[in-house]
Amino acid sequence: MEWHVPLADLDYGIEEQQAVLDVLNRRWLTMGAVTQEFESRFAAEVGVKHALAVSNATVALHLACLSLGIGSGDEVIVPALTFVATANAVLYTGAEVRFADILGERDLNISPAEIEKQITPRTKAVIVVHYGGFACNMPVIKEIADRRGIAIIEDAAHAPGAVLQSCSLGTWGEVGCFSFFSNKNLSTGEGGMLVTNRDDIAEKVRKLRSHGMTSLTWDRHQGHAYSYDVVDLGYNYRIDEIRSALGLVQLAKLAANNDRRRAYTQQYHRKLRDSGVGLPFSSFLGQPAFHLLPILLPAGVERISFMDHMKEAGIQTSIHYPPIHQFSYYRGRYGDLHLPLTEELAAREVTLPLYPTMSEADINLVVTSVRNALGSL
Repeated sequence: MEWHVPLADLDYGIEEQQAVLDVLNRRWLTMGAVTQEFESRFAAEVGVKHALAVSNATVALHLACLSLGIGSGDEVIVPALTFVATANAVLYTGAEVRFADILGERDLNISPAEIEKQITPRTKAVIVVHYGGFACNMPVIKEIADRRGIAIIEDAAHAPGAVLQSCSLGTWGEVGCFSFFSNKNLSTGEGGMLVTNRDDIAEKVRKLRSHGMTSLTWDRHQGHAYSYDVVDLGYNYRIDEIRSALGLVQLAKLAANNDRRRAYTQQYHRKLRDSGVGLPFSSFLGQPAFHLLPILLPAGVERISFMDHMKEAGIQTSIHYPPIHQFSYYRGRYGDLHLPLTEELAAREVTLPLYPTMSEADINLVVTSVRNALGSL
């Protein structure tokens, strides 16, 4: 379908094209020098000791769990209002998840109080998700985690460039995980990054992302090794040079594009303030990345009918997210759990278009369409 205003769009141009051509001309496509440069620049941007590029954020979360020794018999606390990969990555290790509720209409992030309620003697870690690029209350969560002896993994898929109290999101816990999927603030199509300040975690992840091998094909191509040992049961979770090249160009655009997202979010909130919709994150902690523009429909408004009206106007909308604990697989595994705020607010949430290349006319069309849709329902 041809959308007048899509949900997301890329800020891609001649720079990305040239970066890909440069890789092709160098004739080395697998993980090598360009990836190393991407990792180095990303680490500097985030202010972290180690940044390790991987094939996507899901595998970054899996590696984060493995690097902390999470496995069978352990539990990890996660929100249910997130993409299913957050919970899947825990199950891949043989551990189990415990779902925690969110804060409420103004803040769709995981509730620190609910995290503490879910801690048991088997709890090994909590995965916090910075929903839409807006920071969780990390000082409070970190105090709970330190006091109760559990690790923090940050799912920062929405949050590249976001900062809280002078610390980049992704660096508050033991491990942070970023996504470079097509709709993200920094996009390479597929791809992800794991960041940490711990040398032991970085060393383990380096081996696990490439089959547990002690040297890479790039090392041997450079003449630094002739063979290799396999010292752990690893995976093929590597990124490639083309995506790393795209990542370098996108990283240079990140700050300016996040600024545009902030300006557009402020416009949306100002123009929708009296529309009857709820506006989560009208106030927020720190400096967000403004990845998503969520609204909450008034109680009683049928969501699919609203989205159909928006579609008829050529406006793409989405849902972030169907709660994980209500999916068939998770109901079969954990039964009928009840997370009252997650369930109530997820049923009313609709995501509006937000991307750095949109125009004020686009925003006005979306706002008018929201008002028209509400007026007709």
